[in-house]
Amino acid sequence: MPELPEVETVRRGLAPALEGRRIARAIQRRPNLRYMLPERFAERLTGRRVEWLERRAKYILAHLEGEEVLLVHLGMSGRFGIHPGGAPGATPGKFHRDVAADGAGTGTHDHIIFDMEDGTRIVYSDHRRFGFMDLIPEASLNANSHLAALGPEPLGNEFSAAVLLERLKGRRAPIKAALLDQRTVAGLGNIYVCEALFRSGISPNRQALSIGPQRSERLARAIRDVLTEAIEAGGSTLRDYAQTDGELGYFQHSFAVYDQEGGACSKAGCSGTVKRTVQSGRSTFYCPSCQR
Repeated sequence: MPELPEVETVRRGLAPALEGRRIARAIQRRPNLRYMLPERFAERLTGRRVEWLERRAKYILAHLEGEEVLLVHLGMSGRFGIHPGGAPGATPGKFHRDVAADGAGTGTHDHIIFDMEDGTRIVYSDHRRFGFMDLIPEASLNANSHLAALGPEPLGNEFSAAVLLERLKGRRAPIKAALLDQRTVAGLGNIYVCEALFRSGISPNRQALSIGPQRSERLARAIRDVLTEAIEAGGSTLRDYAQTDGELGYFQHSFAVYDQEGGACSKAGCSGTVKRTVQSGRSTFYCPSCQR
């Protein structure tokens, strides 16, 4: 499933095509994705201006005129394609490439289409249909069931070593499980938790409550660094993820431990070997020699 860096990369790719632009026509090819689409979904989007986009955890939020928000979750295989229509002055942005508009959005798995006022066509495709969309009143956005319990954004000002330490206090779960809990820190997923724990030298099996100020400082810094680097690399491509221009992310080439079972530890001075274990049904990769 796309994690925070992949979702942020998609948000950045969509922004030049959506922000400040009007949806001339919205089309829905089916009544549901993972869940039923809102009543009169296409009708309610048609004619609306997209004021701005933001990301919250693994969700993309499109703030619309009229004080409503389009919430998008990509699921495992959801992706957006942007097809410029050649309107004068239209520019798809640096994350996009020009592709022929004719025929765009006619595929079997092209479920939602936004025809923008400048001629750009934005197509949401999802062959597994684990993604979903919803329309939420702006005033009740923070109380929405998908967003209400989320922890702080790891790249935001509200996240720090002290905040992390407080959120781990008294928790007996392994630190890996605690970090995957979206109530602890929003948007962290399996790949980047493994990488952050490796960078900070913390065993994924260590109880969360045993993380003291020094480890918390290293861990908070590692979380920020690994997410920032992954966003700069366009995310990680393992199966279905791609950017809005169809290109793949490249951070998987920088994995230190994730999916590196049996490989030599890359940390200077460590002679350990990367091992794989299973925690809560998820693969965990770590070096037992230098992660304590």
